[in-house]
Amino acid sequence: MIIFKNVSKIYHPNISALKEATLHIEPGEFVSIVGQSGVGKTTIVKLITAEERPTHGTITIGGWDITHIKNRAKPILRRQIGVIFQDFKLLPSKTVDENIAFALQVSGSPFTKIKTIVPQLIKVVGLEKKEDRFPKQLSGGEKQRVAIARALAHRPKVLVADEPTGNLDAINTNEIVDLLLKINSFGTTVVLVTHNREVVNNLHKRVITLEAGEIVSDQKKGKYML
Repeated sequence: MIIFKNVSKIYHPNISALKEATLHIEPGEFVSIVGQSGVGKTTIVKLITAEERPTHGTITIGGWDITHIKNRAKPILRRQIGVIFQDFKLLPSKTVDENIAFALQVSGSPFTKIKTIVPQLIKVVGLEKKEDRFPKQLSGGEKQRVAIARALAHRPKVLVADEPTGNLDAINTNEIVDLLLKINSFGTTVVLVTHNREVVNNLHKRVITLEAGEIVSDQKKGKYML
C-alpha cells in the first residue's frame, strides 16, 4: 500500500528532515509513527500526500510510483488519501453538513451523490442531529469528527491522522482513537502520526519510531519507547 524505499528529504540549505527511510505499510494496517517534534513525522505525511517530493529514494502508494508525480495528478492521489490535522481546518462559515459536502463539491461530485454520502458519513462519526451546527457550536472532539468525516468523503484507501488528538482532552482523545480503529476495521489503512505516548501504548498496534530523521525502530506490536 505505502512503500518508502531509501527515502531522504533535504531542505535548503542542508537540513535533513528524513534520512534513507525504508518502510512498507500493508493494506488495512493501523500504524503509529512516533517521535519527538522535529524528527521527520510531518515530513512523512507531506511525502505521502505529495505535498513534498523526496530528494532521494522512491515512494509508491497503492502500486503507483508518486516519486515524481505531476501536479495535475495530485488531486487524483489525494482523493485516495484522507488527511486530518490537529487544528481541524474546518470552514467556520459552513455547517457540519456543508463542511463535509464541500470536499465532494470541489471535486465535481453530483448533487445526488453528495446528498447520499454526507448523511452516511455523519452517521459513521456519530454526529447525527448536529448537521446544522457551525464549528463554533461544537466541542473539540466534535470538530475532529467532522474533519474525519470530510476526510472520508471520497472513500479513501488510506487515512493519515497527523496529531489528531493534540488539541483534545483525555476523554475526547479516547473517542477519536476509537473512531480511527472503527474506520480501520472497515479495511481503511490508518497512519497515525503522534507524540502521545499513552495513545500509542494502549493501541497494541505497529509502531514506527523516528529519531533525528531516521527510522530507529519498527515493531509489529510496539510501544512508544522514547
